[in-house]
Parts: sequence; structure tokens; C-alpha cells
Amino acid sequence: MVIYGVALLSVCMLVGVLLGDFIGNLIGVSANVGGVGIGMVLLVLVIDYLRRKKKLDIPAEEGIKFWSAIYIPVVVAMAAQQNVVSALSGGPIAILAGTLAVVVSFLLVPVISKVGKSSDNTFNNHTRDV
Repeated sequence: MVIYGVALLSVCMLVGVLLGDFIGNLIGVSANVGGVGIGMVLLVLVIDYLRRKKKLDIPAEEGIKFWSAIYIPVVVAMAAQQNVVSALSGGPIAILAGTLAVVVSFLLVPVISKVGKSSDNTFNNHTRDV
């Protein structure tokens, strides 16, 4: 059922945050270090395990897909907010570095979108012959 998918996502997120806090304490940083990423990797591993064991039903999988689609943009927005606050308190060099990273990322979008495209359109030529 859908609620099991949501519960699985929640457990993975909580375990990831706890591990991120633990890693932060180990290295002497008073912050969560990679907790969201750990939670996402844990979710992928658990889902893969449950699929291989045939223990994940379709409604639960749909719940996971739905909340995962919402989870990633929310986490990115939360991390971006923290980065902006840190950059504003870090001074002009931090703001310049962040702005430069965003500009370079925007400039690379057309380059990355061309990667993997065939130059001779062989697929389109073959479908016209049929």
C-alpha cells in the first residue's frame, strides 16, 4: 500500500540524517554531513533488495515514486537556502563563487544536452524506409 512506501521513505530519510549528524560529529563539524544523500542511497538499496525478494507490491512502489519525486526538489531547495545564508554571512568572495558556479552551470546546459545525440539521425532514416 501507498503508506508503506511513505513509511519506507521516511525511515531511510531519518536514518540518513542520523548518520549524517554522526559523521559530522566524528569529523568535528557541527552540521549534518551528507545525511540526505545517505538517505537517498539507502532508499535505492532497500527498494532494490525488496524488488529482488518480491516483497514490494505495486501500490507501495507507487507511493515511493510519488514521494521521491517530491522529496528531491524539496531537499534541493532546503540545501540551496542554507547555502545562500552561509554565502551572505561569508562575505563577497563566497557570493562571487556561488554566482560563478550558477552562471557556469547555466552555460553548460546546452553542451550537456547535446551529449549522446547522433549526428546523422540514423534512427529517423531507418524508420522512414519501413
